[in-house]
Formats: sequence, structure tokens, C-alpha cells
Amino acid sequence: MNKTNQGLIIGVGFQKTGTSTLRDALKILGYRVKDTTGRATLPILRENWTKIQSLLEGYDAVEDTPWYYIYKELDSLYPNSKFILTYREPESWFKSVSRHIGKLRSPKHEWLYGRGKGLPKDDKENTLRVYNDHIEDVRNYFKNRPDDFLELDFIKGDQWKELCNFLGKDIPQTPFPHANNSADKGKNIDKEMGRLKYYRKQIRYNLQIKYIDLLGLWKK
Repeated sequence: MNKTNQGLIIGVGFQKTGTSTLRDALKILGYRVKDTTGRATLPILRENWTKIQSLLEGYDAVEDTPWYYIYKELDSLYPNSKFILTYREPESWFKSVSRHIGKLRSPKHEWLYGRGKGLPKDDKENTLRVYNDHIEDVRNYFKNRPDDFLELDFIKGDQWKELCNFLGKDIPQTPFPHANNSADKGKNIDKEMGRLKYYRKQIRYNLQIKYIDLLGLWKK
């Protein structure tokens, strides 16, 4: 791996745990934030970390899929980074992520939850296992690195004080953001993007998944 001495702020919490709130808060603090993307899935499966670094060039922070699931690799690629675990009670999280992803099977979720298990709603046991295992792994990985790791639960009220103390930033006068407040009211990806756009994306994703099948790159 090619290394750089410039650290990142790395969100290691799963999607639907307050990642959008973290993104907005970091932006208010002046960080350039890279959020979710499907462009990283194939490079990750190929372990092309040079490509991953090129995708992150110009950013100070990352959050959402896929970044939280390659935190160990990012820790190696970017020494001196800070890691933030956004957390949500598992049952509540499962309901939210199931509604959000709905029926749209994507390569990044097939990689994350396992080939053939990329729709959280279809396999609750597997989905919760992946989620809970990740949280346990993150906590164990950083258990002796308290200066590098912060855990936030926005539902319980963690806000500017915890985040700014961790990052060494002054607390801004701006109210703390609360993104996606309506995200748990039955919305999902296919409804949000519109039917035509959804079907186009579904076709594209299916082709991408088949391509990765042919390459034999799935790790799970």
C-alpha cells in the first residue's frame, strides 16, 4: 500500500446510523467530505488501493458505504486518521436500512452483506449479524487507541460537544444538523429516485453484479 502522512476523518458507522448527520456536521466544521459511492466496489474487490486513494484525493473525511467497511485498510493507507463510529440500536437500524434499500440490489450491498444477500429485508438474521459483527470488530480494533476513536449516538443526543472535543475544534454557533429526519417514514431508494430512474439503475446494477460474478471477485 502506498502511504501518506495526511490523516482522514473516517466514519466507521453503517449507513442509516446518522452518517448523513455526521457528514453535514463535518462540512460545517470545514472538512471536505466524501460520502457513499459505488465506484469504489470493484477497486476494493480487486484490492486496488491506489485507485481508492485516487477516489479520495482532495477530501478530508469519508462516511457511509463503502468506507466504514475498509477502515483497517484506510488506517494503513492514512496514518494519523481519526475514526468515528456512529451507532444505532440494532432493531431500529434494521427497520431503517430495510426500508431504505428496499428491493434495489446493488454491487456494494452484495459485497457488504454477502453475495445473494444484498437486500437486508430478505435476511434479517444475516443483516443483523453483519451489522453487529462490524460494531464489535471496530470496538475491539480501537480499544487501545482512545485518542483515535469516538463513538456517537445521535439518537441519544450526542452533538457538537463530543465531536468538537474529539477533533480539537471550537464548537460552532450553527445548530447541530439532523439530516434525514424523514428517512424512517417509509421511504426507500426506489420510491425516492422515481420509477424510470430506478429501473435503469436496477439494470445497470444487475449487469455490474454479473460482471463481478464472472471475475470471481466476491469475498463472501
